[in-house]
Parts: sequence; C-alpha cells; structure tokens
Amino acid sequence: MTRVLLLENPHADADQIFADHNVEVERVSGALDENELIEALHGFDMVGVRSKTRVTQRAIEANPQLQAIGAFCIGTNQIDLSTATKHGIAVFNAPYSNTRSVVELAIGLIIDLTRRVTVKNSRLHRGVWEKSSDGSHEVRGRTLGIIGYGNIGTQLSVLAEAMGLNVIFYDIAERLALGNATQMPTMESVLREADIVSIHVDGAPQNRNLFGEKEFDMMKSGAVFINLSRGFVVDIDALRSHLLSRHLAGAAIDVFPQEPKKNGQPFSSPLVGMDNVILTPHVGGSTEEAQLDIGHFVSTKLCDYLTTGSTDMSVNLPNLQLAASAQSRYRIALIHRNTPGVLALINQTFAESGANIDGQILSTQGFVGYALTDISSELPREALHAIESMDDTIRLTVTSL
Repeated sequence: MTRVLLLENPHADADQIFADHNVEVERVSGALDENELIEALHGFDMVGVRSKTRVTQRAIEANPQLQAIGAFCIGTNQIDLSTATKHGIAVFNAPYSNTRSVVELAIGLIIDLTRRVTVKNSRLHRGVWEKSSDGSHEVRGRTLGIIGYGNIGTQLSVLAEAMGLNVIFYDIAERLALGNATQMPTMESVLREADIVSIHVDGAPQNRNLFGEKEFDMMKSGAVFINLSRGFVVDIDALRSHLLSRHLAGAAIDVFPQEPKKNGQPFSSPLVGMDNVILTPHVGGSTEEAQLDIGHFVSTKLCDYLTTGSTDMSVNLPNLQLAASAQSRYRIALIHRNTPGVLALINQTFAESGANIDGQILSTQGFVGYALTDISSELPREALHAIESMDDTIRLTVTSL
C-alpha cells in the first residue's frame, strides 16, 4: 500500500481523500529537523509538510523511494526543488487557497494600526483611560502601498480600494493594475508616498533582507508597516529602531526570521512588548476555511499524480494531463532528462515490443522532461525494462487504468 507522512497538522479532511485512493496516512503533529525527517521518511512514498519542516537535499537523497511532496501552504521555499526534480519527485502546493484569509487579516491590521487600536487596547488593559483622537485616522483617503502585486497583493488592492484607500504598488514584473490602483516605477516611490506599506512578496532568495534601515528611512513619517509575507524579508532590529524613534507610527508582523517549530515553544523578538506593534504567530493563512481548502487541494493533487500521473499545477515538473480512452489499460509515466530524441527512442522501443500506444503527451521544463503514454495492449515488460535502463531516465512508473 502507498503511504504518506503528514507533518504539522494539515486539515484532517485530507486523510479521507488519501483513504479513498488507498493511501495509508501517518501523522506527526509538529515539524521535524533534518535528521528526524530523514529517519521518519523511511518506508513512505509521499510526504506533506507546511512551512516549518525543511525538505532538504540530504532528506531527499536519503529517501529515494519518495514519489511526491505536498506543501500544505502557499510557499515551497522550504523544499529543495532542484534536488526533488533531479530525483523525479513531483512537488505540489496550494498557491491560491489561503489568499482571502491573508487579505482579510491585512485589512484588519490596516484599520487597527491606522486607528491606533493596539495602543489604546494596551493602555486600557493597564487601567489607563485615554479617550483621544490624536494619531487616529480613517483609512478612507489614505494611501496604501503594496510591495508585491501577486495573488494576495491584487486581492488586497481591490478590497482596500472599496474601503476608500488610494492604492499604489510596486512589483519587479509589469502587472495589470486592478481598479484605480497605480503601478509605481520603483519601490522607493511607493515608500515615499504611502501612509501604509504592506509586504506581499514570495520566498525568492532576492527578497532576503528586502527591508532594512535604508527602506524604513524612505517611508513617510507617521506611516505604518505590515509584513505578512516572509520573515527573512525584514530587518527586525531596523524596524524596532524606527518605531522607537516614532518615525513609524506602528507595525504588524506575522512572520519572523526565527519561529518556533511547535505550538507552546517559547518565542522572542525585539518587537515584543511594544504597544504600537501587533504580533501574530504566522497565522495569515490560518483560518479554518483556508486550511480546509488547502487540505483538499494538495491531497487531491497528490492522489491525482499517484493514480493518473497528472502534474497539473506541479511547481517543479512540466504540467501535463492526459485523458484516458476506454481502451487504455496502462499508463506509463516517464520523468527523464531533457535531451533530444528521448520520445523517439521510447516509441521505437514500444513498437519493437508490439505495444499499441493509445495516447501520448510530452512536455519539457528546464533540465527535465515528462512523458505520459497510454497503451491498450499487454504490458510490454521487456520494453519497460529497456526504457528504465536508459541513461536519460530519472523515474518510470506504471499505473493500471
């Protein structure tokens, strides 16, 4: 039986989807470090992680039996995609499933920071009654600057504009502006104009230390700063100094350079104890609705890959789907090095064995190619052995249809 190891508690509904596809599930509640993961993966065909477990080169190479990895979250920077690809391991994530949850949190934080709710809440808890409008503003008419205009940034743009905010944004790529939003030519131009800056970039290496002393200096006096993207994007010490100097009026941070691996473990940050800072424990996408959607989406993608070879929305393999005909008996999935003539050699080998090809599709991406072949004849075992032994073959699997 195929087995999957699920770490960090993806939604329990995923278990039923796996069970419906005869996949045995085992769960580990928290994250694992590299050595623990290497040991835990022995005997498993698939693994599902969230954001804290790093699936490293060592972990992959120590477990060559792995067929697929599921990231039950948006990002995949915790997975060594290059090594996974070299070993023919498909990787899937959920790039859209928690977009709304992150955006709604951002909207709430924008209002809380602009109205100084966190400061008033903190002082009232200390028994200090301070009924004053000083520093409190409506969001209507203020300018929101979005850094990163992808799935989350664009949806935030639409909702923010509906609330009366003026929206400007910067992205390294040319983007279609939604509504009345304006794409700015540089990040600096956004920082100098925005009353609120919200970060929504991905985990690409070039985004490390994106925000430091220089960038905070560029921001308007009295502006507020929000980071719901990646912890390594922001220099926390630089942020703290600009909050203490009152150059920035407030901040909301959901992601941190170092985060506990499990609930209940101690957390520390230079921002702890500041009453003009909202700290949340990496919960931007952690709503019940989002986690349900993610659990369904990723487990379904993993099972589709297992049963049909579909790589639709895989982040590291060419995206292929092949509809089987009523006559098809077997599906042969070949992950191979992207070299000329591989498909011709495959078909020649099948032809020499008398196999009847019923359907076929091939695509390449970078250094890897992926081919799906359906046959309606008897399984040509000698041909399969010959294909599996080719120098360019990375992984060959056969599924009954």
